[in-house]
Amino acid sequence: MRLMLSQPRTILATAAALFLAATSISLSAGQAPQTRTIDDATLLKPAQGDWVNPGRDYAETHHSPLTQIDQTNVSRLAPAWSVEVGSQGKIETTPIVANGVLYGTSTYSVVYAVDAKTGALKWRWDPALVKGGIADGAARFCCGPVNRGVAIYKDKVYVGLLDGRLVALNAQTGHVAWAVQTTPVGRDYSITGAPRIVKGKVVIGNGGGEYGVRGYLTAYDAETGKQAWRWFVVPGDPSKGLEDRSMEMALKTWKGEWWQYGGGGTPWDGIAYDPDANLVYVGTGNGSPWARTHRSVGTGDNLYLSSIVALNADTGRYVWHYQTTPGDDWDYNAAQQMILTDLTINGKPRKVLLQAPKNGFFYVLDRLSGQLLSAQPFTTVTWATHVDMKTGRPVETAIARYGAKGARLSPSAVGAHHWPPMAFNPTTGLVYFPGQDTNMYYQDVPSFSFQEGQWNTGTVRGTTAAAAAAANPGIGAVTAAPAGAAPPPPPTRGFFLAWDPAANKERWRIDFRPSGGALSTAGQLVFVGDNGGTFYALDAATGKTLWEHKLMTGVATPVSYEIDGKQYIAVMSGVSGGKVFAFTLDGK
Repeated sequence: MRLMLSQPRTILATAAALFLAATSISLSAGQAPQTRTIDDATLLKPAQGDWVNPGRDYAETHHSPLTQIDQTNVSRLAPAWSVEVGSQGKIETTPIVANGVLYGTSTYSVVYAVDAKTGALKWRWDPALVKGGIADGAARFCCGPVNRGVAIYKDKVYVGLLDGRLVALNAQTGHVAWAVQTTPVGRDYSITGAPRIVKGKVVIGNGGGEYGVRGYLTAYDAETGKQAWRWFVVPGDPSKGLEDRSMEMALKTWKGEWWQYGGGGTPWDGIAYDPDANLVYVGTGNGSPWARTHRSVGTGDNLYLSSIVALNADTGRYVWHYQTTPGDDWDYNAAQQMILTDLTINGKPRKVLLQAPKNGFFYVLDRLSGQLLSAQPFTTVTWATHVDMKTGRPVETAIARYGAKGARLSPSAVGAHHWPPMAFNPTTGLVYFPGQDTNMYYQDVPSFSFQEGQWNTGTVRGTTAAAAAAANPGIGAVTAAPAGAAPPPPPTRGFFLAWDPAANKERWRIDFRPSGGALSTAGQLVFVGDNGGTFYALDAATGKTLWEHKLMTGVATPVSYEIDGKQYIAVMSGVSGGKVFAFTLDGK
């Protein structure tokens, strides 16, 4: 990934050099120190009114224990304050709230700190990333200049940048404490996901699979930025040696010379941590290129693409994996957020991991062993009939491996569920998340040659064969799927879903235009916003709308916190000129 700076492209080896490429505006000189240290104990058991992890807790439940706002009074919910923090594209951040300060990100990796009671902007840090096209020196990234948030630990706030840097900022001032380049300079990596703090280490992944890179997860010392460990998702060039035993296992599942294309598997979002088991869980990305025909001579499971992997939190060593989509051909990555909880299944208590990845199945795994406990479709799925519970593998349909003939399949590469976080309510036992019913036409490119700096999918793609041909000029004739080879696709539509992971079934569903993720509260409410800008409070048991408020287009993921005995709901919204909005009972 190219360093996106207005000055000549040089490696920023020190924090002082990074200062020259960034702007930090502090509006709160001389403010009082933080009143509560956000340390390992605080992260393990957050104060009731705080939101100190992207999912509030290590289990990533996106559930608040606050009860002041509930079904009986949510109709009184009204704006408390709003503040503009800027954006140049879609907002995807989930804020962090600690010691009365709300920390979040905007597009192009801008970080802001806001007084969570008044909405006053405390400071704003802009890394001054180059915007525009490649010719201007800007970096390449898959899906917009988005960022999903920060992490907080002791006196620092941590953010991953689009250019592959991980930066530690002083939580009081926004000044840079340290910075490290986590990705090779000059390669098409990016960071859009939020870091996680695990036992004094900052854990961060990366993106860029469409461009041809080799994904990995890295942990850095939170105080110094020194690398603690790194785990690669796919094996590299075997002639150069393999990093560990997990790569020896993976090597048996790859064919050809995949390392020339990077292999992919970038872990660009979902990370969770079980402190009792001392395991870090990571969801991994799709293959590079998408088409296994060109990536791995059309064969092999290609570990650890599109998988959930458990690593030792101290060493980064592989412990177990479960592959949701073996030999992924469709960009059905498993980088989505995961939830950790305890469930009673068939009368037996189980420590489980929950995920709804892009491939359309909802998975329940034993998080200690990786054993598959259930996998049921939650949307239209035509690439597989079901998941075999004995083998744990999807049973693919005859048209799934589309090849040169092509086929129209559901879900599309957009996925049945993408990045918006799920929420889990321990009282209802339900998981809440937005999804979509989609389809796409896939077909292998007749001949493939890797092109640096371009999408290297190895496929033509579109909603129909004709659309695929129009969207992919110059790659040869595209033929329609044979008549009757696939059922007529359902109309593309969005939904918001309540799923019972213990019973393996849907409890309720409403029509919805997906935008950001969900917030669950102990007031038995679910908060979520749609792409049109409407922010909703839903009955957690039935999905009935109890309150709504119009915001800006593209509502992100809400959080809840408490200050001076008052509960707030906060969310960011806006595609340009994004704002943070906070609500409270009888707000003004």
